[in-house]
Amino acid sequence: MNKRFYLTTAIDYVNGAPHLGHAYEKVLADVIARVHRSMGGEVFFLTGLDEHGQKVQQAAQEQGKTPQAYCDELAVQWLAFVQKLGLSNDDFVRTTDQRHKDVVQAILSKLHAEEQFYKKPYVGFYSVREETFLTEKDRNPDGTWDAKWGQVNELVEENWYFKLGQHQQWLIEYIEANPGFIQPDYRRNEVLGFLRSQTLEDLCITRPAARLSWGIPLPFDPGFVTYVWFDALVNYFSVPVSLGDEGALGALPSAFRKQLPPISLWPADVHLIGKDILKFHAVYWPIMLKALGAPLPKTLLVHGWWQKDGAKLSKSTGNVVDPIAVIDEWGLDAFRYYLVRELGIGPDGNWTDDGFKSRYNAELANGLGNLLNRSISMLNKYRGGVVPAQSDELKPEAVVALKVIEGKLAAYDLQGALVEIWKEVNRANLYIEQTRPFSLAKDPAQAARLDAVLYNLVETCRILAVLLWPFIPATAEKIFAQLNVAGSPADWKLTEWGGLAAGHTIGTPIPLFPRKDLVPK
Repeated sequence: MNKRFYLTTAIDYVNGAPHLGHAYEKVLADVIARVHRSMGGEVFFLTGLDEHGQKVQQAAQEQGKTPQAYCDELAVQWLAFVQKLGLSNDDFVRTTDQRHKDVVQAILSKLHAEEQFYKKPYVGFYSVREETFLTEKDRNPDGTWDAKWGQVNELVEENWYFKLGQHQQWLIEYIEANPGFIQPDYRRNEVLGFLRSQTLEDLCITRPAARLSWGIPLPFDPGFVTYVWFDALVNYFSVPVSLGDEGALGALPSAFRKQLPPISLWPADVHLIGKDILKFHAVYWPIMLKALGAPLPKTLLVHGWWQKDGAKLSKSTGNVVDPIAVIDEWGLDAFRYYLVRELGIGPDGNWTDDGFKSRYNAELANGLGNLLNRSISMLNKYRGGVVPAQSDELKPEAVVALKVIEGKLAAYDLQGALVEIWKEVNRANLYIEQTRPFSLAKDPAQAARLDAVLYNLVETCRILAVLLWPFIPATAEKIFAQLNVAGSPADWKLTEWGGLAAGHTIGTPIPLFPRKDLVPK
């Protein structure tokens, strides 16, 4: 049985509406999933929601709802968001799913039986907003608390702790020995710098149920619920377990084995996450898996944050980008294209409305859209829509470009791949200017030359559809439809030159991306 390429996003905390950062991560993951599917791989793409914790409990109380009812209402909104983004995810996990809670409790029971936990009193400070304990080191020099912590309370309470610190040296050595584990490199160096310079403290994995009831109860001490991060990280593992994956089940009691069709997912190939949750994934999660005796994920792929107009995204100041509004006005594929083209995986990026409009008009409407429209229009006008004999004039350049694009995709350089694809778009548009088919059509002696030019143009358009399918799938399908090509652009093998046969009849052109400045209000 072949292992599937297992890809996850972070699960989103249900304490607000989806925003640009959520959309970016999900679209990136979807492109990666589609790339692997297109190239013939079996893929399992997981996203979902993180629904436990104090902030959810408080928000539900303020609205006079039970936490579960509050989460159920928000889950509908988030599921609609996933559909709005055109995601090809295979599953959607909620940490309130029974399948997830069962696995979390089984892991807790196993680690407790193996004496990985201990109980002790905690005296210190607690950030309600961030649901984390603070120490004197977290104070500002003047003794105050940074506003990012929100309300800070002094606490004296007993809790359970996970022996995180004893694995510190192992984790350093593991990250050093596996350079691909954390990408990009500067995020890996960031984690190593933290681990080499600070003593790793044991992790408090519970909250007293008297203070926080909205969480997964501790199976061996029901007076406590599980810390939201210990709960949330397990989602990547609990879904494979619930589906009967042997790679994950090997770390748990045999009671979890079910009569299910075989599936092979674990270990995850890619956890795609934002830089703000790097420590949880690069420190807590590997140690949790090691203690459990389960294989570690292959790659943590860490992306940056978006700003708008050079300033932090903020609901309070109104400096926001509403993904749904952008999609409704400009179309899903235009939104997906801008996200991936504007910001590579790793650094922070800056959304500007003018930048979006500029890319839409220059690259999508004038670049890709105009190329397809002119190519189909000329073939219809000069050859009755019938594809002439194959010509390989642009084939050598297309073959070289394909290798470069495949290399970029293998390295998760999605932005770089789009740049290379657009070089082909621009090359084909330049080819029209260089060959001047509209002039060739006036000279009967140039009929063979015109045939060659027209073939190279429509064949380039067909190949572009296949290259673009992971990024802007609906547009790729439209290109195939206008070329009247059978099958789907979701097959990477169709990038081979010569797919259009002589005598094939194409369809009629329809603008892919109508210029917005020409559309009457």
